[in-house]
Amino acid sequence: MGTQDRVQATGDEAWELARELVRIDSSDPGAYEGQIERFIKGWLEERIARLPAALKGRVSIEELEALPGRTELMATIPGTGDEPRLVYICHMDTVTLGDGWDADIDPLGGLIRDDRLYGRGACDMKSGLASALVAFATQLEHTAQAGELPHRGFSIICSVDEEDFMRGVERAIETGWVGSREWVLDTEPTDGQLQIAHKGRTWFEVTMAGVTAHASQPWKGADAIAAMAECVSRIRTAILAQPAHDELGPSTVTFGQVEGGYRPYVVPDSCKVWIDMRLVPPCTTEVATRIVERAIGQAEEQVPGCHGSYVITGDRPAIERDPASPLAAAVLDATREVCGEPAEVGIFTGYTDTAVIAGRCGNHNCMSYGPGSLALAHKPNEFVPHTDVRRAQAVLTRLAETLCR
Repeated sequence: MGTQDRVQATGDEAWELARELVRIDSSDPGAYEGQIERFIKGWLEERIARLPAALKGRVSIEELEALPGRTELMATIPGTGDEPRLVYICHMDTVTLGDGWDADIDPLGGLIRDDRLYGRGACDMKSGLASALVAFATQLEHTAQAGELPHRGFSIICSVDEEDFMRGVERAIETGWVGSREWVLDTEPTDGQLQIAHKGRTWFEVTMAGVTAHASQPWKGADAIAAMAECVSRIRTAILAQPAHDELGPSTVTFGQVEGGYRPYVVPDSCKVWIDMRLVPPCTTEVATRIVERAIGQAEEQVPGCHGSYVITGDRPAIERDPASPLAAAVLDATREVCGEPAEVGIFTGYTDTAVIAGRCGNHNCMSYGPGSLALAHKPNEFVPHTDVRRAQAVLTRLAETLCR
């Protein structure tokens, strides 16, 4: 049986469920996760209710108000042994619906065309969420058929706020839902790869204060935007000069947002820049902080009268590959069995819930595998191919079967 045959042999439960999930607005900011969380809870409760009475009370659904009015949930099939629990973690929120969609593609329409599912969250990550839910439901069926609990426990966590500050996964860690021992897989879009390493993510807000004056007499003021330009240039040069990592590549920096000034004919007395750095070892947040402080000092020298300050608003460490990870080996085995060959191993260029768990808890069994392509996420006309969803459903189901039974 070839790869395509193996994938096609899988059912369409996740494909159909993904379409339903895409039609639920869970944009962040926007509608947030209330409606989709209630839908998922009901979907899980319906399947748990089919268990024999002796087992029904053993499978749990827990809810957690991670942020005011924003609830995440965890469903668990407990294990009878002492092996680390398998956890699939999937975020329920999407980015905003956004503009630029084709006139005939509704971001919440769940349109299927040319064997692709279109809509906001189609690949990031409602198809991955659907695949994980179906894998969990399949293990519920196997538990009912066996008449007993599996040896290894299995949970699915549906998190909030991943598309913003990732406070949902942080609350899950604080509550004890997940920590250093579990084997944790998120279902982000990975282009068919198993992605087991992440660049770090450090955010700065840099503010420059100057002195206002008429633009015809700039010497009477202090140009905060000019000082910020000096600062930005020095930060960019210093970050790009940092050593590259053998696997993660170079550190990068993006100056994603800037505000300042009043009118073209007024010397600006304030400027603020939001900075996104993706850092790799040996560059750390501490190194980046020294770079920012030095750049502010140099800018103050170049534009007298200006004074800079900064705040660190995000500090996520880089996650390096652990070649001895048993979860990675198990995922590669599952992809080999389903697809005929093991998945390629790569890095995740963004930052995920599993990266937060790895960084906060020192957990070396945290990684990403899911349907779709990150290149299509957060864009108009977002879509996921049908075969990708079938593949992900088959691999996630196979992985859970192998590890739990």
